[in-house]
Amino acid sequence: MKITKAKFITSAPTLKECPELNLPEFALIGRSNVGKSSFINSIVNIKGLAKTSNTPGKTKLINLFNVDNLFIFADLPGYGYAKVSGKTQNEWQKSLEKYLLNREAIVSLIQLIDSRHLIQKNDLQMAEWIKFNKLPCFVIATKVDQIGRSQIVPTCKKFEKELGLPVFPFCKADNYYNQNILKKMEEIIKAKN
Repeated sequence: MKITKAKFITSAPTLKECPELNLPEFALIGRSNVGKSSFINSIVNIKGLAKTSNTPGKTKLINLFNVDNLFIFADLPGYGYAKVSGKTQNEWQKSLEKYLLNREAIVSLIQLIDSRHLIQKNDLQMAEWIKFNKLPCFVIATKVDQIGRSQIVPTCKKFEKELGLPVFPFCKADNYYNQNILKKMEEIIKAKN
């Protein structure tokens, strides 16, 4: 799959406000600051399409991107951000769950996990929730350029074992890993058609 263009469509606070776009959708989930926006920008090869920030918890809405009229990326608010109130976190969680369980266009979730750290408790909880609800998902291990080349394969294998999901390495610094990820996405889309 080769991407030639992508555009931002809309931001919406809840599922109800999200337009029906009649394209297969990949929902991006992960902790705040795991690199969801950087992942979108790298995969579509457009710098700044999805707004990146060094401040965790910046994404508070569901952001939808049309990629080449082939599929939609849904960038969802990050989980596990401690500097917002418990009430706000619960609201985000409910909104997130409603979206993931009821958005009919979703063909797969993509859970992003920072490769530099051990899998966090809320990453594991999310993976368990995904399995419990029988949702299709694969994992992106982000920031692999920061762990050393010899650690990439062992880290991905460790994540796969712990999560029970396929894991693909990724770094925004080069596009080396993007082709494998795009191939996986293409297989998912074809299987749904």
